Amino acid sequence: MIDLYMDDARPCPKGFVLAKDAAECIVLLRECEVRVLSLDYDLGWNMPNGMEVVRFIVSERIYPSVIYLHTSSAAGKMQMFQSLYANKPEHVRLYNYPMPEQVIRRIAAGNFEVEKGHGPELQ
Repeated sequence: MIDLYMDDARPCPKGFVLAKDAAECIVLLRECEVRVLSLDYDLGWNMPNGMEVVRFIVSERIYPSVIYLHTSSAAGKMQMFQSLYANKPEHVRLYNYPMPEQVIRRIAAGNFEVEKGHGPELQ
């Protein structure tokens, strides 16, 4: 099981596998069980963006347990969130904001677990 961070510019948090583009992210989603996914939208000029990854997730029904949207693109974030929210299974936790520091620290330390139920456990 891996935690996956897709971004072409930001540094990858400790404990995550970095995907620098949509194609690499899709390969990792296909080949690995992904627990936490954090998505950027803009991945370089004239390159496929985060929405390509979202389309793949939705069409293939390959959902990580937890998804964060850390992009600074308001329009891209809204588009990704709406598509994921409308199609995700009930157990998938979807957050329309970057991972909180507490989550990043827990993953880096190797003691992050996806909580059962609903609520602010991951916030």
